[in-house]
Amino acid sequence: MVVHRIDEITLPPGTGPWLLPGATTEVLDEASWLRPHFADAHTVRLASHTFAVESGGLRILVDTGIGNDKTRANPAWNGLHSDYLRRLTAAGFAPESVDLVITTHLHTDHVGWNTRLLDGEWQPTFPHARYLTSRIEWDYWTRTELDDARRQMFRDSVDPVHDNGQYDLVDVPDQGTEVAAGLRLVPAPGHTPGQVAVELRGTDRTAVITGDSIHHPVQLSHPHLTSCVDIDTQQAVRSRARLLDNLADTGSLLLGTHFPHPTAGTIHADGSRYRLHPEPGTTIPPTTA
Repeated sequence: MVVHRIDEITLPPGTGPWLLPGATTEVLDEASWLRPHFADAHTVRLASHTFAVESGGLRILVDTGIGNDKTRANPAWNGLHSDYLRRLTAAGFAPESVDLVITTHLHTDHVGWNTRLLDGEWQPTFPHARYLTSRIEWDYWTRTELDDARRQMFRDSVDPVHDNGQYDLVDVPDQGTEVAAGLRLVPAPGHTPGQVAVELRGTDRTAVITGDSIHHPVQLSHPHLTSCVDIDTQQAVRSRARLLDNLADTGSLLLGTHFPHPTAGTIHADGSRYRLHPEPGTTIPPTTA
């Protein structure tokens, strides 16, 4: 099983203090290992990327980032023109070749490349793929009164896929559910009610893609740090603690959905806390096709 990190954009410095207001300079000072990769002197670093996975002959994409040409309330996300699709294609995942798209949760920065603007209309970026999200997640948002910004996100990035019959809803029990060979969705609620993490089982190693159950490595050292957009902060802390407890000192990889480079690493006990030992991975040359 091969996992590719497909970069979209580096998020601006103001994202950290907004998203994780508890990640103060004093908190960062308590985890010196966060610098220089994951934090500067005063704030955390964050990124938007997705993970493309080759498994059992399938091309699988986990989350789809912010997307291009989208009208967004957040200035950092509004009207992007990144070359994300070029990078995805260079990694061997041309849009027409993707078989499965997994949505960890239905937030704006995780569904943006679900669609792209073609001939003035929002059309599914991955025309031959099944798009998956948890049934709990779908039911929550479709029954909730949406603000204007989220309604816009559904109109341009979710509804066109659903209307095209490509979204499948998955029941995700406590023990998780396998949706492809070696790929299991496991519940990670709190940030949103139906969020999932994605467990990857290769021949001799396991990895977990966090979704937003962990936004940043500082939350390994301080698991009770919550995001300003967590819907249920107490449940988010419980989900994060369970994930960290299960992975600590096992050699399994943690793949952070918003972690800056080097993004992946193993979790190790650090007194009463945890820390990330980064594993930079291998640069794979772009395809020439």
